[in-house]
Amino acid sequence: MGGVIVLLVVIVLVLWVLASCIRIVPQAYAVVLERLGAYKATWSTGIHFKVPFIERVARRVNLKEQVVDFPPQPVITKDNVTMQIDTVVFFQITDPKLYAYGVENPIMAIENLSATTLRNIIGDMELDETLTSREVINTKMRASLDVATDPWGIKVNRVELKNIIPPAAIQDAMEKQMKAERERREAILKAEGEKRSTILVAEGKKQSAILDAEAEKQAAILHAEAQKERMIKEAEGQAQAVLKVQQATAEGLRMIKEAGADESVLTLKSLEALTKVADGKATKIIIPSEIQGIAGLATSLKEIMTDKPAEQK
Repeated sequence: MGGVIVLLVVIVLVLWVLASCIRIVPQAYAVVLERLGAYKATWSTGIHFKVPFIERVARRVNLKEQVVDFPPQPVITKDNVTMQIDTVVFFQITDPKLYAYGVENPIMAIENLSATTLRNIIGDMELDETLTSREVINTKMRASLDVATDPWGIKVNRVELKNIIPPAAIQDAMEKQMKAERERREAILKAEGEKRSTILVAEGKKQSAILDAEAEKQAAILHAEAQKERMIKEAEGQAQAVLKVQQATAEGLRMIKEAGADESVLTLKSLEALTKVADGKATKIIIPSEIQGIAGLATSLKEIMTDKPAEQK
């Protein structure tokens, strides 16, 4: 029984050793293998076997892009303003061997390197420029860190300034400045609004005056047209009346002529016309010579008629 137990223990130990010699490397990871303390190989994704007791896994490396948020660092600007700036670094391991043997603590090394690089960059800039040049600072830091971390098998993809915290006195001054700037803009906008309103009111009055003048012009034109039409109608009516009178006169003369009226009838009509003229209010009457002859004839007839009764007696 003792021999069986020992055999079982040996079999279990052998199986355990064999199992420990089999490694499966997952996706986006790498394994640094050492043989007798020296670098042997780098295992990528898949199944791998190692020699027991001679080879060992020195480091398991994550190849994914990693993000490290460093705490705020005190920096001094060119105009001697101390502020706190915290950074976020996005990096990725590109060479597991250099990462495993390049530096003892890569994350701490990157933090210290980012702090010193940030101080150098901010030291050449003034406060206002620092607050408005984040993209420039990010680009300079990324380029500097990428060059410094390349021997460690690390590639810095991006660096971002998370917060820029100036001193409290500077913040108060900036808030007052922003308040004054907002008030100035408000006054400008108000003045522009009033100016625009005045212009619009003036334009409205101008348009109203133009429309009133146009209306008066149209009314005058229509009134003149109406007067013209009325005068034309009156002239046409008078012309028609004159035409009718002339036609009636011509018709009367035609009828008298056709009736064969003698001289006595014409004389009688002339006397009737003279009577109508005499009944007028005119102070002067001009009698044609023919009418005077007729009057003399009438006087002669009257004298003859008077002499005849005297002889009869």
